[in-house]
Amino acid sequence: MSVQRPRIVCQFSCGAASAVATKLALAQYSATHDVQIINAFLANEHKDNRRFLLDCQEWFGQEVVQLRDEKYGADIIQIFRRERFMKGRNGAPCTKLLKRRLLDAWKQPGDVMVFGYTMEEVDRLEDFRERNPDRPVIAPLIDSGLGKEDCKALIMRAGIELPYMYLKGYDNANCIGCVKGGEGYYRAIREDFPEQFEELCKVQDELGPGSYLHRNRTTNERFSLRDLGDGPIRRNEKIPSCSFFCEIAEHEIADQIILRNR
Repeated sequence: MSVQRPRIVCQFSCGAASAVATKLALAQYSATHDVQIINAFLANEHKDNRRFLLDCQEWFGQEVVQLRDEKYGADIIQIFRRERFMKGRNGAPCTKLLKRRLLDAWKQPGDVMVFGYTMEEVDRLEDFRERNPDRPVIAPLIDSGLGKEDCKALIMRAGIELPYMYLKGYDNANCIGCVKGGEGYYRAIREDFPEQFEELCKVQDELGPGSYLHRNRTTNERFSLRDLGDGPIRRNEKIPSCSFFCEIAEHEIADQIILRNR
């Protein structure tokens, strides 16, 4: 009778960091573990992300298991309209409903998760491990001393074209119009992707002030994307990459803080 090998689970988010983390995990653990690669399909990402996934799949030499939400059509716009909010104290509903639930249904006891944290994010990894001592995680990028720019360079040296959003100047390949973005980021989205920007404006028109993402620095009042004024455009604004595990780590930390303060 064959003994089932322990699973190492890599979440490939169509970004450079998760791609290199996956490649390192395969190199380090495929001989001794069952290394799985999963991806959450999101309808609101740039279509070039699917091309990047196929290129990386060939580089990995292994299939990427693509998970897809059915309830909301893997669409953040449907999430916002049906759940009636875009971002709350504990983050965005799209992370929980389009990613976290998929992972919870798919994962198995004993899975070791691969986090795509880079050297710039050592504190985030340490924070997670401190708060979750019983959760086995590995961070191959940090172990190898790799930063975000290192990951981009390694992808290019492998002969793979970076995702379109990177080439356009954005810092990651998240959904077009990530609710974690600031004013400068949304000015860039308005300029580069006017259709997606208008779609988000319409959601805020329907949901009202509770859905507004930004505040006036003088009055401290929230304002809608339609009222976003002119100013600096920041395509490379630092926004957390939307992978399963990095996002879930942050949510679990936030949940623990809430429980402790009750």
